[in-house]
Amino acid sequence: MTSPSTAPAVTALAPVALRTWIAEHQDLMVIDVRSAAEFESLHIKGSYNVPLPLLSEHTNELAAKLGSRVVLVCQSGARAEQARQRLGKSGIDGAYVLRGGVPGFAAAGGDVVKGKDRWDLERQVRLAAGSLVVLGLAGGRFVSPKVRMLAGAIGAGLTFSAATNTCAMGTVLSAMPWNKTATEPTRESAILPLPAPTLEEDAAA
Repeated sequence: MTSPSTAPAVTALAPVALRTWIAEHQDLMVIDVRSAAEFESLHIKGSYNVPLPLLSEHTNELAAKLGSRVVLVCQSGARAEQARQRLGKSGIDGAYVLRGGVPGFAAAGGDVVKGKDRWDLERQVRLAAGSLVVLGLAGGRFVSPKVRMLAGAIGAGLTFSAATNTCAMGTVLSAMPWNKTATEPTRESAILPLPAPTLEEDAAA
């Protein structure tokens, strides 16, 4: 199997491959960039939760903590890819993104930890966007044609989200009370305690 240090251009990692890596490489670090609530509901055993907004705020500091074997995970791969691109600008060019996210890893028989069931953030975004579009169309028919602009604004926002690989609505929803846990990750609790790379990892990077 090709290691991340010899093929940094390949960024997608299959769930079955991650299962093998977890068993074979003690220096592997799995970073889950979903919200704390999503992580609490279901996460890969041994993974570290560094939500994307926190990672974006402290990218350089996190990059200094990462070794040569890094796998980024989220719900589907979109947020993990955003994290990979940000870390790439800080010198981590060999990070992998788990294909299919945490649900895909669980479906492949990977070792996961289950907690309280919650809707994942991407599902919440779809519900919110769909509801606003329906509201805009209904409002345009029964209240005022101007209300239809709401549906257009949502469509434009989704197009921009796809083009830039970002999601403003997801960022807003992640801050909602139902997406919060009692212990939200912080720089002090999620980044500083990460183990520093060993000399062997530095040499392999």
